[in-house]
Amino acid sequence: MYHIDLSLIKCTKENGCIENSAESHGVNNLFESIVIKNIHDKHNNISGCFSCSPCVSHLNPVDKRNIIEINCNGLLNCDFCEVKEKSEIELFPDDFVIVQLDESLEVAQVKLVGEIVRLKRQSFGFYGENLPQIVRKATTEDLDRVRKNLHDEEKAVKLFSAAVNKFNLNMKLVSIHYQFDRKKLFFFYTSESRVDFRELAKELASEFKTRIELRQIGVRDEAKKLGGMGTCGREFCCISFLAGFRRITTHLANEQNLLSSMGKLSGPCGKLKCCLSFEVE
Repeated sequence: MYHIDLSLIKCTKENGCIENSAESHGVNNLFESIVIKNIHDKHNNISGCFSCSPCVSHLNPVDKRNIIEINCNGLLNCDFCEVKEKSEIELFPDDFVIVQLDESLEVAQVKLVGEIVRLKRQSFGFYGENLPQIVRKATTEDLDRVRKNLHDEEKAVKLFSAAVNKFNLNMKLVSIHYQFDRKKLFFFYTSESRVDFRELAKELASEFKTRIELRQIGVRDEAKKLGGMGTCGREFCCISFLAGFRRITTHLANEQNLLSSMGKLSGPCGKLKCCLSFEVE
């Protein structure tokens, strides 16, 4: 609700605005942050824009670090990254950046910057946790490497399927991901039971000449990775804005008098819809 579209503000020579696109982005981000801060300070987020529980932000501390929100297909396990204090990197939405977590590097795209990120994290109760670090903006060479990784991921699908059939394993491949630095190759799969994939891992390691990691995920994680449209006609909540999965039970449906339409309460993943929890508070 706090995100403000400033695309109608055009920079022209007549009104004396800045023509440089990076500087123009910076002015718009600053203007948006000022507007958001004034709205928040005046109304104290009583409406609960980022959480169903009103006034929750009053109880949570504010993380003062320079943090941005990102989109990343890698294994950061986090939608936020920290920009170091002494860093001179100037970031805007849609920029591509290189992110470091422990000893691995991933590429990500900037989603939000400025005051909006601070308020969003406060409403979620995030504070002081260890976050991935922004290393630099992605260069042309970095993006070329990303394209090569994506191309090799597509090639790996057939090889993985052939190896699974060879060892007669009950595995359904969901996605494949190369780390940006190509130190690891991840295979995400679903299965109805535990799978002994030791021989499969050896086969894949000899084929791709890198470390192989196979990860079994649940059906809700599968839906989050694949994406799609819900019965409401909008993008899945789990991929568009949810920070994590809640435990959804029929008790939530009973409280909302929805048990009479149980057949409509399951999402494409086969589990009860995440939106059943939205009216709890």
